[in-house]
Amino acid sequence: MRAVVVREFGGPEGLEVVDVPDPAPGPGQVLVEVGAAGVAGVDAVIRRGTLGGYGFRAGFVPGAEVAGTVRDLGDGVDPSWRGRSVWAFLRLTGGGYAERVAVDVADVLELPAGLSPVDSVTLGSAGPVAHFALAHGRFRAGESVLVRGAAGSIGIAAVELAAAGGAGAVAVTTSSPGRGQRLREFGATHVLDRSGAGPGAGPDAGFDVVVDVVGGPDVPRFLDRLRPNGRYVTVGAVAGMPPADFGARLLANFRRSPTFSTFSLDTVPHPDVTAVRAEQFAAAVRGELHTVVHDVLPLGRAADAHRAMDAGEVFGRVVLTP
Repeated sequence: MRAVVVREFGGPEGLEVVDVPDPAPGPGQVLVEVGAAGVAGVDAVIRRGTLGGYGFRAGFVPGAEVAGTVRDLGDGVDPSWRGRSVWAFLRLTGGGYAERVAVDVADVLELPAGLSPVDSVTLGSAGPVAHFALAHGRFRAGESVLVRGAAGSIGIAAVELAAAGGAGAVAVTTSSPGRGQRLREFGATHVLDRSGAGPGAGPDAGFDVVVDVVGGPDVPRFLDRLRPNGRYVTVGAVAGMPPADFGARLLANFRRSPTFSTFSLDTVPHPDVTAVRAEQFAAAVRGELHTVVHDVLPLGRAADAHRAMDAGEVFGRVVLTP
């Protein structure tokens, strides 16, 4: 079958379409014929070679979430799975940029009628991350929320969920007024530029909860924007790691009792994640939660998808189709 591999870490030109052996489902696994593969920010971070500690090597097939049709079953799998349209999670082990994947049946969820494979991979991982990140930040109705890097799938979901949860204000950082206007359609009340400047962003403006997808050198600037007892939750680092001494900002604001934390969906019990994902899929079918597809590209254009992400051009998610 065809798959996209990271031939060498660095720029998008390091991605290459190659022929690889067909996967075979092991015990407790299903074989999914991929109809859609989500291109996530973490894929770009892995491709650049900046996500250390996970043992990625050249030849790695990126892609953590796919959707498609179950074509074969491993030992011990209920035969009723065969032929179902499903969403599947491959975790950071990857493998999604391919024509077929073998995945544990525990990480597979049947798609509800009315939700396409393409739409499902814009929400399947991003929606639960946003949900549990807000919970991790102890978000409550009436509080002000800042979503930093709001134009991606996680950011858009966080905006919608915060607004639906009764936030007193939902501010976003994004790269252009046009994107800001689109984010207002999902519930944003204040649009700031990437530095945090904008209407309502004076020296006294602050936030009870910050959900940060970006990371990078500007983290201290946004730590300063926390209100007393404010909570900062980092769910990504597409701009790289914060400065080594960023914790000094927390100590400098000691009397305001700020909190900084990281959040990974890996720390949430699997049944809880599955339940939230199923409800979000149903909410998307009802039109209460939106799936935002920036573009649908063939598998052979994975490098173009990554170029668009690196250039900051993507609003929502790019999806690959074999």
